[in-house]
Amino acid sequence: QVQLVESGGGSVQAGGSLRLSCARTRNTRKPYCMGWFRQAPGKEREGVATITTGAGVAYYAGSVEGRFTISIDSDKYTLYLQMNSLRTEDTAVYYCVAELERGTCAPPSAEFKYWGQGTQVTVSS
Repeated sequence: QVQLVESGGGSVQAGGSLRLSCARTRNTRKPYCMGWFRQAPGKEREGVATITTGAGVAYYAGSVEGRFTISIDSDKYTLYLQMNSLRTEDTAVYYCVAELERGTCAPPSAEFKYWGQGTQVTVSS
């Protein structure tokens, strides 16, 4: 089992920044792919950004490209999402995800077995 614990959510004004962190359990096999999804009230879940833990290849949703940056610590245990130039439409619950098995890492095709509990991000105008 892989446990994922997110932190760093909160409230910020439009144009501001937040950094989300996701820590995974240390006694598990390194995931092939990790990432961030989000879901806003009344909207479908959206893959925001993903990254292969080996080569560090990152993928971004068009709505966040150029504003968000996904990264992972060198020990591969902590995942980050740096969110800049936040907009009100970025308001959502953000989930950290992980998949152990090799496959596609690019949303929306990528599938993830392990999910964190989510952290709320609220952007006000």
